[in-house]
Amino acid sequence: MKLIVIGHGMVGHKFLETLYADAGAAAFDVTVLCEEPRPAYDRVHLSEFFAGRSADDLSLVAPGFFERDGLTLKLNAKAVAVDRAAKTVTLADGEVLGYDKLVFATGSSPFVPPVPGRERAGCFVYRTIEDLEAMQAWGSTASSGVVIGGGLLGLECAKALRDMQLDTHVVEFAPRLMAIQVDELGGRMLRGRIEELGVTVHTQKNTLRIVDGETAAHRMEFADGSFLETDMIVFSAGIRARDELARACGLELGPRGGIAIDDACLTSDPAIHAIGECAAWKGQTFGLVAPGYDMARTVARSLLGQAGTFGGADMSTKLKLMGVDVASIGDAHGTTPGSRSFQFSDERKRVYKKIVVSDCGKRLLGAVLVGDAAEYGNLLQTMLNGLKLPAAPEFMILPQSEGGARPAIGVEALPATAQVCSCNAVSKGAIVDAVAGGACDIAAVKACTTAGTSCGGCVPLVNQIMKAEMAKAGLAVSNHLCEHFPYSRQELHHLIRVGGIKTFSELLGKHGKGLGCDICKPVAANILASTWNDFVLKPEHASLQDSNDYFLGNIQKDGTYSVVPRMPGGEVTPDGLIAVGQVAKKYGLYTKITGGARVDMFGARVDQLPLIWEELIAAGFESGHAYGKSLRTVKSCVGSTWCRYGVGDSIGFGIALENRYKGLRAPHKIKFGVSGCTRECAEAQGKDVGLIATDKGWNLYVCGNGGMKPRHAELLASNLDEETVVKLVDRFLMFYVRTGDRLQRTSTWRESLEGGLDYLKQVVVEDSLGIAAELEADMQRVVDSYADEWKNAVEDPAVRARFRSFVNSNQVDDNVVFMPERGQLRPATPDERRVIPINRIA
Repeated sequence: MKLIVIGHGMVGHKFLETLYADAGAAAFDVTVLCEEPRPAYDRVHLSEFFAGRSADDLSLVAPGFFERDGLTLKLNAKAVAVDRAAKTVTLADGEVLGYDKLVFATGSSPFVPPVPGRERAGCFVYRTIEDLEAMQAWGSTASSGVVIGGGLLGLECAKALRDMQLDTHVVEFAPRLMAIQVDELGGRMLRGRIEELGVTVHTQKNTLRIVDGETAAHRMEFADGSFLETDMIVFSAGIRARDELARACGLELGPRGGIAIDDACLTSDPAIHAIGECAAWKGQTFGLVAPGYDMARTVARSLLGQAGTFGGADMSTKLKLMGVDVASIGDAHGTTPGSRSFQFSDERKRVYKKIVVSDCGKRLLGAVLVGDAAEYGNLLQTMLNGLKLPAAPEFMILPQSEGGARPAIGVEALPATAQVCSCNAVSKGAIVDAVAGGACDIAAVKACTTAGTSCGGCVPLVNQIMKAEMAKAGLAVSNHLCEHFPYSRQELHHLIRVGGIKTFSELLGKHGKGLGCDICKPVAANILASTWNDFVLKPEHASLQDSNDYFLGNIQKDGTYSVVPRMPGGEVTPDGLIAVGQVAKKYGLYTKITGGARVDMFGARVDQLPLIWEELIAAGFESGHAYGKSLRTVKSCVGSTWCRYGVGDSIGFGIALENRYKGLRAPHKIKFGVSGCTRECAEAQGKDVGLIATDKGWNLYVCGNGGMKPRHAELLASNLDEETVVKLVDRFLMFYVRTGDRLQRTSTWRESLEGGLDYLKQVVVEDSLGIAAELEADMQRVVDSYADEWKNAVEDPAVRARFRSFVNSNQVDDNVVFMPERGQLRPATPDERRVIPINRIA
């Protein structure tokens, strides 16, 4: 069957993903017509383009998605006509394609008010990456910018202008911002929050014309006689359904535009479906992505012969606009006859909350949350599932007082059909099934169900359901580290730091039982090291370490150790390289350049380690901590020092960062990357901490990693100077050290954080917990107390005496056998050992 999809935006791609998740897709020959020069990307997070995310970062298309039989993607392919009788689609280049089934996924276009002067140079719309690139180019020489439109998209656009360092204004025709979603008090609170962030808001302004300015490129003249001058104008005053093709081919349209569809998303032509913003269901169009995704799934299932209908959508939404939480649920304005409302307002913190209840007081009809949307998930599920309200519903939004907990729905009250994740249509039942199938942590539930993998707003509720189901199944919902400590790693860290505990025996005596084990001992050793920075091989700490930390090197398959000297930022002098080569040659070590741009030497016997370290220390090297759960490397490119494209000194800054954080112990290893420009030669966006230089400063990325489950780092903050970078990295690392679980990388730690990246930004950047100064002070204590572990080991006779193959003899281990290969040595295989034992000469 020939299937044509006109449009490849977020909804069009969700349709393809759903279709090709089923084996039945093999029956279709699918052609996708994409009007833009690139495949589907994330328009919801479009403003992040100005904060450093590239078009590739925003892409929604998995690598290799279109490399399958029967699926063709045509870029720059604009459909200009549909012949329903002949069942053909004509493209702008004259090509004619036939179809058996056709899906309109044409989306919407920005509405530009008919203001004289709207076509002037320096006036833009905010819709595609090409629009953003044009804005970026113009904004590079501008000093001010205005957004016409104070709705969701308008405030997103205002954030983009602020990210471009422009003096930003928002001009809105209505008397308040987000007039559809929030009421008058909520709008006033939102305005105050936005203006605190440096954006000037102008409401009740009707723009009559745009003319030449005297102090800037443009002058906007308003109906009230006032004016505003600016260098750049962006129209973001709403959207209109892209229904022109449907109109031209005679399809029925909605009363206010959009292609009319039924519950199966079929148009007036039974061979044609419509999905997303171009579709009108019962006369209503939907400007949110979740309803579009529901339509996409409905059509895909219908074409596959499966049951499914579209029954409309709840337009409740929760967003973070310029860092401000805003949420609207149901009948936010209380238009239901007989409805009553409860309101809470905190002018100092600029927090506003309102719930709308039925006249009987038993059902929640709607809500508005501005400045703090923590109750969104609780309130939304209460409304959607018709749950009975508590006797005093006002306490659902009031701050918690001493002795009184905020009323909340129990997840047990939710039916299995309750939709927990609206982005990916995941029900409570699907999460329950995932837990029953063995998914017992939030990352596993995400992987099984896709819940929480889009906007992340449902993660707290997903976590509650998961834990409730685990408890029902008799599974341990415990964060205890082991049988000896009834605490999580985070709680142990708190006990050690607050209690000033310096040894494992003291910790065990005060808060544990028994003798300890192979789980709690290394964890305690790690926490003690990250808190007090004592030498890990002091008598009171040495027995706690695992084998790598105990010998300050990584043990290899043949019982030998690797030696990795620190080379900050990957920089090493010729003399340093010669010294490393001489040591490797003297002790017969295999040498290799690591992925972190260091020299790794393999094959050292345990008794040789102090001798090797002494020679490396004499040549100016220190321990590279390749053996520890600590900072491993800061990978850097040559940056502006040598590269003609470099805009930042990535070498110098990388060296400074590595020297600052070397030796820091953490729940797991940490890797940095510092790139001198957006060409990203240091692969900073695949590191726990990544920095990319731009002409406006450094962009800071966090929580990425390679390995078995690669994860792209996320932008934490942008356009930073070096001093601010250090402050934020101090806070980020110490917050991770305090709250990460045992052996948890920053990537999985980030996935497990309720509130996700937004919460991390609040803690690290905005200091929402009020602990920034404390975190910085903790890090400075670690920095100030740094000492090279290799040097401590070789200078302490008692520690040095441990480095021998046998506890009761100074004899070396004759079982270490090597074979020559490519001019170096490698461990002998078992078969080779039996035939020709060749010992390396020390």
